[in-house]
Amino acid sequence: MTTAISRAFPSDFLFGAATAAFQIEGAAHEDGRRDSIWDAFCRVPGAVINADNGDVACDHYHRYRDDVALMKDLGLQTYRFSTSWSRVRPDGGAVNAQGVDFYKRLVDELLGADILPWLTLYHWDLPQALQEQGGWTNRDTADRFTEYALTMHDALGDRVNVWTTLNEPWCSSFLSYTAGLHAPGHYSVEEGVLAAHHLMLGHGQAVRELRSRDASLNLGITLNLTVAEPVDAADPADVDAARRIDGQFNRWFLDPIFRGQYPADIVEDIREVDAAAVAAWESAVRPGDLEVISTPIDTLGVNYYHGEYVGGHEPENPPIGGDAPTDRPGRSPYPSHEGIFWHERGLPRTPMQWEVQPEGLTELLQRVWGEYAQAAGTALYVTENGAAYDDELVVDGGEKRVHDADRVEFLRGHLGAILDAADAGVDVRGYFYWSLLDNFEWAWGYEKRFGIVRVDYDTQERTPKDSALEYSRIIGARALDVAGVGAAASA
Repeated sequence: MTTAISRAFPSDFLFGAATAAFQIEGAAHEDGRRDSIWDAFCRVPGAVINADNGDVACDHYHRYRDDVALMKDLGLQTYRFSTSWSRVRPDGGAVNAQGVDFYKRLVDELLGADILPWLTLYHWDLPQALQEQGGWTNRDTADRFTEYALTMHDALGDRVNVWTTLNEPWCSSFLSYTAGLHAPGHYSVEEGVLAAHHLMLGHGQAVRELRSRDASLNLGITLNLTVAEPVDAADPADVDAARRIDGQFNRWFLDPIFRGQYPADIVEDIREVDAAAVAAWESAVRPGDLEVISTPIDTLGVNYYHGEYVGGHEPENPPIGGDAPTDRPGRSPYPSHEGIFWHERGLPRTPMQWEVQPEGLTELLQRVWGEYAQAAGTALYVTENGAAYDDELVVDGGEKRVHDADRVEFLRGHLGAILDAADAGVDVRGYFYWSLLDNFEWAWGYEKRFGIVRVDYDTQERTPKDSALEYSRIIGARALDVAGVGAAASA
């Protein structure tokens, strides 16, 4: 006999959804906002599918009240959003009161709906004027970021308690300055390592300054992390490939934050392929920088989408890559990538060719908790997790619906993986689905839909998908119902 098991979430577990300013706001040139690096990158021929841009996006700037009402209807307890540096301090310069006022209105709307505002200061939209001065390769940008962080605290410090400095600095350094796949689209190992360091420095400086203003703030950073698994754990070449991916993706950011040092093995790996880049980076890391970067944080946001299955030998049938098929070429974001090959392991894949591996999230949370966060007294939240599927809008019983069964399964599988981690002793306190809305997905443009709410980009009509309805049901029950089998299910 098959029985249902109800797995309850902790009483203080937060359920939310996430978005980012450039991806949803639109109003790109209204009320004093000026270009970010993504506005500029969208104009580069071949950089974004269909030459899409964020000029209108989901028009959230004008529709935020309706979007907050939708969040409330779904039962979301918290909303993770980012503020636009280009709206608040256009060109990195003076404060723009109209831009600040938008976020005041948004936060007031959230609080009025009893939704916790979870503010991210930087989700990749650096003012283009600062990029023209070197962007994140310029140490001064870390200081300008700290000024911007304090501007936002001046405006919202009385109403916002949770502050995330950066979202996914791996993307805004190596994917952007080394691989050329994201804005500003450069192809330089040296620029990538310099950008990564200055992003980390800006993070540490902002945490210190915000903490000095209000010791009660919940301060943290969000990292995109992965599980790098060797094809053959007994093959030294495969093990070394996994070590290098883990080091360049995970430890390059985790180690300075929690241990006050960069991973020495990865420094030497990069030195072997680009000694000049490492020399420039070593000159950029000044005395005291790592003490600033390792300033204690309250919260680490973990973004997880898929793992990496890698080896040191070229496979006969390599998997299809997951990068956007744009006309503009990209390079590897990993400075030390020679001799690393991705392999197929037979897992389900999304239409973006991203593996679906919920158990990888359990393993990742256990690793980050055991090796980094627990000793530091830092709580973990899954701040992004989601999947793009080829959704279709249908009329069902006279109502518009999106039957996204694959996303429902993805959502349930990863929530189950979080419960598995919690059962293993990990202090994981919340989950944010990516994304609340279908939106501008960077180099993919509007080609792929990650939302639990469908957006018709012509009319801006919002339609909650089956995944939104299922998520709402889980939130209401504060439990995940799963199928068990026989006596084992009732034990």
